[in-house]
Amino acid sequence: MVFAAPNEALARAQNVLESDPSPWSASVAHQVIGIWQRDWGDLRLALHHLRRGRDLAARSGSADREADVLAALGVALVHAGRTRQGLEALERGVAVSSGHTRARVLFRRAYASWVLGRHREALEDVRRSIPVLRQADDVIWTARALTLRATVHLAVGAVDRADADFTAAEALWDTTGQEHDKADVVESRGLAAFRAGDVPAALRLFDEAEERYDKLGTPSFMLYIRRCEVLMAAGLASEALAEADAAIGMLDGIGGQSTRKAELLLVAARAARVAGDPHTAIARAALAVRLFAGQRRTWWETHARLVMLEARVAAGRRSGRLVGDAAAVAERLAALGAPAASAASLLAGRIALALGWTADAERHLAVAARSRHSGPPLARITGWAAQALRARAAGSGRGVLEACRRGLDVLDDHRMTLGASELRARATAQGAELAALAQQVSLESGGPRRLLTWSERWRATVLSAPPTRPPADPVLQSRLTAFREIAARAEAARTEGRPVPVLEREQRRLEREIRSRTLHMRGDAPGAEERFDVARLLGRLGGTRLVELAVLDGRVQVLLCGDGRVRRFEAGLIAEAEVEAEHVQAGLRRLAHPGADARLPVVEAAGRRLEELLLGPAAAHLGSGPVVVVPPGRLHRVPWALLPSLRDRVLSVSPSASSWLRARETEPPPGGRHVLVRGPGLASGGAEVPELADRYGGATLLEHDDARVPRVLEELDGAALAHIAAHGTFRADSPLFSSLRMADGPIVVHDFERLDRSPYRIILSCCDTARFASVGADELLGLVTALLPLGTAGVVASSAPVNDAAVVSLMLALHKGVSGGLSLAEALRDARAALPGDALHQATGWAFTAFGAA
Repeated sequence: MVFAAPNEALARAQNVLESDPSPWSASVAHQVIGIWQRDWGDLRLALHHLRRGRDLAARSGSADREADVLAALGVALVHAGRTRQGLEALERGVAVSSGHTRARVLFRRAYASWVLGRHREALEDVRRSIPVLRQADDVIWTARALTLRATVHLAVGAVDRADADFTAAEALWDTTGQEHDKADVVESRGLAAFRAGDVPAALRLFDEAEERYDKLGTPSFMLYIRRCEVLMAAGLASEALAEADAAIGMLDGIGGQSTRKAELLLVAARAARVAGDPHTAIARAALAVRLFAGQRRTWWETHARLVMLEARVAAGRRSGRLVGDAAAVAERLAALGAPAASAASLLAGRIALALGWTADAERHLAVAARSRHSGPPLARITGWAAQALRARAAGSGRGVLEACRRGLDVLDDHRMTLGASELRARATAQGAELAALAQQVSLESGGPRRLLTWSERWRATVLSAPPTRPPADPVLQSRLTAFREIAARAEAARTEGRPVPVLEREQRRLEREIRSRTLHMRGDAPGAEERFDVARLLGRLGGTRLVELAVLDGRVQVLLCGDGRVRRFEAGLIAEAEVEAEHVQAGLRRLAHPGADARLPVVEAAGRRLEELLLGPAAAHLGSGPVVVVPPGRLHRVPWALLPSLRDRVLSVSPSASSWLRARETEPPPGGRHVLVRGPGLASGGAEVPELADRYGGATLLEHDDARVPRVLEELDGAALAHIAAHGTFRADSPLFSSLRMADGPIVVHDFERLDRSPYRIILSCCDTARFASVGADELLGLVTALLPLGTAGVVASSAPVNDAAVVSLMLALHKGVSGGLSLAEALRDARAALPGDALHQATGWAFTAFGAA
């Protein structure tokens, strides 16, 4: 009962002890309390009750009763880090038991071996126990043994065997009332899905398991560990670190299992390393190594040593000793049958290459490269990275490019299994090294065309295909509706000066639930994506120049496309450009307020410096026609119209050349519907909207109570032109909750992703609608990038705070050009020129950018 209804079992056991029980019955009661405390409470109390149960079992004269308590005590001692004592208790349990009871004790010893990373011993014991348990028709313990055997198979990479055992175990669990065990097998299936490369299914199953555990009131620290692993694979390392640290605090608070604490420290170390915090990773890994060593858990200790070495290298350390240490870890992991052995060999090879030890590097990289043909996607990507480094060391540019191509193909297939655009974006970080290697080789020997091709290969890949449409999920819809209501109430309370902590907590809870359900979405089956073709781009450009900026070794490389050729120019340092861009943003914020005219020359001077750093000598070769700028994600906040050579041009910005081509070739929808939306609370009152309603006679006007999210989404779907005047909020912490404020609350990116087709052209007249979060390799998450893959060919939006009154003038001038047949970029150029020459209006014009090609 302790795994069917844990809290009820605990209460009954306490009642038994209050009723003057026999030694046999008292032994059972103490064992139940001990198991409950061992798995969900204070380990010191668990040991007290299990030792008392053992002593009472000996008094009862039942050898099988004593063996059963000894098995539970042995597991608890192992979890407490007292490995020798735990194994001795389990050995004695095996020795004094027989038949059916011995099979249960063998199962517990197998479990302890799995905890210790002794997988061969675990498999041997569980194989011995299963036939006896089946013969005794012991459904519950047979299912437990099958679940454990499947978990051990996963640990050594035997995914197919694990699947077979999980399927058999689940069929047995369905016939029982063991609710905790059922939750555990759902959790284990999530782990199997992850090992097979299905991240959305893993997250869905982990969330289902958590719901089951919550109903039982029993936390599962193993679930936290496994979910952290999946979050890291999905590119959510910072979230994984926060979850692991929170679980460690919770575990410490209840005096829980030392073994689980060590495992949580290890996963926290991994997460910190992936999140770019090597010093935190070193500290967490060092503590994990000490705990694992004290617990005699060689498998785990070796993995922790690997993470510690990776973090030291990430912190800038290179030495011959590190090569030797990484090689020793690789050998130990290979001897243990651990899939991570290839990662350790890759690390040894990297360090050897950095030291110039080419022979040693080749030896280690050759071992790591073996994983490129089999295993889960991330292991194969590791193998192709090793193969690319081998080719690089051997001076084979062709070999580098082939390995990079193959590795990025694996990543593309993996990425397309992910339905959520956030996961697709973050997953690209796994291919950053491959793309950088290919670009470096292209720069050295391949010419500008090849460099452009490889720059496009990994740039804005999330925009290459629409995100998977959210399914008709009534729970998701109800959560979005509740989120809007809570957000609107919180905004009203802030306006009135009332405290909102309760509403904010509820809003964050709903955000977590919405995000969780969207991350469960599985992507469409991988298909043949259209590859970027330089000749096709050059043919479509006509008199337009496309300027793609690539960053190699910290310096900006300008690829100028036009007149049938691609030319390369070298510009400044990216770090200096990023600092200058922040200065410009600060200047534009000040110029958005009257009386800041003295800042105008300072901002203009910063624009000149930005041009030198970002365009360099290419600025003199832009010709006289339109210009498309394709910046890297790190430069998404640059107001490009401020650069002197771009200021008076027809200028548009695109996340990639491929994205610009798709926008250029996107046909407007039939019917030419125009939709005008005015949200609440604007300082200007959205004064341009009534005038635009007069200009576009048959336009749909949504304002006041008509500007509610369901109606707005309905009208936006398939529109030719949409103008939305509404307060915009950018969420750096959760970019897909960036929003526009409607009458009934915010409309968020998740809402736009439900459209069958977003409007062909969208004009967003509010602040900060063109702000993005840079994630993954070179991806951007935000409102504009959500719209571009959904059928929108052109967007006008602002990357900085703007003056509401000045925006009205700009928008009216912009629509004059649009209604006259100009593209968004042409109309924005003319609208800037039509504004008054004061600092307020100039800054407003610079803050707005045309994206796409419509």
